[in-house]
Amino acid sequence: MKRTLTCIGCPMGCQVTVDYEGEVINSVTGNTCPRGDIYARKEVTHPTRIVTTSVRVEGGVIGQVSVKTASDVPKEKMFDVVRDLKCVEVKAPVHMGDVVLKDAAGTGVDVIATKNVLAKA
Repeated sequence: MKRTLTCIGCPMGCQVTVDYEGEVINSVTGNTCPRGDIYARKEVTHPTRIVTTSVRVEGGVIGQVSVKTASDVPKEKMFDVVRDLKCVEVKAPVHMGDVVLKDAAGTGVDVIATKNVLAKA
């Protein structure tokens, strides 16, 4: 089989073609850097994503804080992670890097805050 992807490994956005059979990669072409080869192989065999969203903050100067998974999660688990986060509310103050949810959707990946939110005075 052949599959053409737009690489997201760097700003170039190369059109990368992967020739594969099942999980065996025969060739990757069209990439201009090594990241394209790595991205294409992973995307065809085991696609993953970083999940970004926000959660509610109790007692903060703003009502929400942006969050993201600390590393990528299997693509098929993305919506499970988001569903788990709908129930999460953290108390202010919140600091960048604070874990707001451990082991999101059983992936082994934590969700962390990506900014600071001060407590109301």
